[in-house]
Amino acid sequence: MSGRINIVLTIALVICALAAVNAQYQQRRLFVELERAQAQSRQLDIEWSQLQLDQSTLGKHARIEASAHRDLGMVVVTPARTQYLIPGAN
Repeated sequence: MSGRINIVLTIALVICALAAVNAQYQQRRLFVELERAQAQSRQLDIEWSQLQLDQSTLGKHARIEASAHRDLGMVVVTPARTQYLIPGAN
Protein backbone atom coordinates (compact mmCIF):
# COMPACT_ATOMS: atom_id res chain seq x y z
CA MET A 1 0.00 0.00 0.00
CA SER A 2 2.85 2.33 0.89
CA GLY A 3 4.42 1.72 -2.53
CA ARG A 4 1.27 2.83 -4.34
CA ILE A 5 1.11 6.04 -2.34
CA ASN A 6 4.74 6.76 -3.16
CA ILE A 7 4.09 6.19 -6.88
CA VAL A 8 0.98 8.42 -6.85
CA LEU A 9 2.81 11.12 -4.92
CA THR A 10 5.80 10.89 -7.30
CA ILE A 11 3.52 11.22 -10.33
CA ALA A 12 1.73 14.18 -8.71
CA LEU A 13 5.11 15.77 -7.92
CA VAL A 14 6.32 15.35 -11.51
CA ILE A 15 3.08 16.82 -12.88
CA CYS A 16 3.35 19.81 -10.51
CA ALA A 17 6.99 20.33 -11.47
CA LEU A 18 6.13 20.24 -15.19
CA ALA A 19 3.27 22.68 -14.61
CA ALA A 20 5.62 25.04 -12.75
CA VAL A 21 8.19 24.86 -15.56
CA ASN A 22 5.48 25.52 -18.14
CA ALA A 23 4.13 28.48 -16.14
CA GLN A 24 7.65 29.95 -15.86
CA TYR A 25 8.17 29.55 -19.62
CA GLN A 26 4.84 31.23 -20.40
CA GLN A 27 5.67 34.06 -18.00
CA ARG A 28 9.02 34.70 -19.72
CA ARG A 29 7.45 34.54 -23.19
CA LEU A 30 4.73 37.01 -22.20
CA PHE A 31 7.28 39.33 -20.58
CA VAL A 32 9.34 39.43 -23.79
CA GLU A 33 6.16 40.11 -25.78
CA LEU A 34 5.24 42.92 -23.38
CA GLU A 35 8.70 44.48 -23.72
CA ARG A 36 8.41 44.40 -27.51
CA ALA A 37 4.97 45.99 -27.39
CA GLN A 38 6.22 48.74 -25.08
CA ALA A 39 9.19 49.44 -27.37
CA GLN A 40 6.85 49.63 -30.36
CA SER A 41 4.57 51.96 -28.41
CA ARG A 42 7.49 54.28 -27.63
CA GLN A 43 8.53 54.25 -31.30
CA LEU A 44 4.98 55.06 -32.42
CA ASP A 45 4.82 57.92 -29.90
CA ILE A 46 8.03 59.35 -31.36
CA GLU A 47 6.68 59.05 -34.91
CA TRP A 48 3.37 60.66 -33.86
CA SER A 49 5.20 63.61 -32.32
CA GLN A 50 7.27 64.01 -35.49
CA LEU A 51 4.14 63.90 -37.67
CA GLN A 52 2.45 66.53 -35.51
CA LEU A 53 5.51 68.76 -35.82
CA ASP A 54 5.59 68.25 -39.60
CA GLN A 55 1.88 69.03 -39.86
CA SER A 56 2.20 72.24 -37.88
CA THR A 57 5.18 73.32 -40.00
CA LEU A 58 3.57 72.48 -43.33
CA GLY A 59 0.24 74.01 -42.38
CA LYS A 60 1.52 77.51 -41.61
CA HIS A 61 -0.05 80.22 -43.74
CA ALA A 62 3.24 81.85 -44.73
CA ARG A 63 4.67 78.55 -45.95
CA ILE A 64 1.56 77.79 -48.00
CA GLU A 65 1.57 81.28 -49.48
CA ALA A 66 5.27 81.09 -50.34
CA SER A 67 4.82 77.68 -51.95
CA ALA A 68 1.83 78.91 -54.01
CA HIS A 69 3.80 81.93 -55.19
CA ARG A 70 7.03 80.03 -55.94
CA ASP A 71 5.67 76.76 -57.35
CA LEU A 72 2.39 77.83 -58.92
CA GLY A 73 3.11 81.44 -59.82
CA MET A 74 0.11 82.70 -57.84
CA VAL A 75 -0.10 86.26 -56.60
CA VAL A 76 -2.00 87.90 -53.78
CA VAL A 77 -5.35 89.34 -54.85
CA THR A 78 -5.75 93.10 -54.36
CA PRO A 79 -8.96 95.11 -54.68
CA ALA A 80 -7.55 96.79 -57.79
CA ARG A 81 -7.23 93.42 -59.53
CA THR A 82 -10.60 92.08 -58.42
CA GLN A 83 -13.31 91.77 -61.06
CA TYR A 84 -16.93 91.60 -59.99
CA LEU A 85 -19.53 89.83 -62.11
CA ILE A 86 -22.96 91.40 -62.04
CA PRO A 87 -25.82 89.01 -62.88
CA GLY A 88 -27.79 90.02 -65.95
CA ALA A 89 -25.09 92.30 -67.30
CA ASN A 90 -23.81 91.46 -70.79
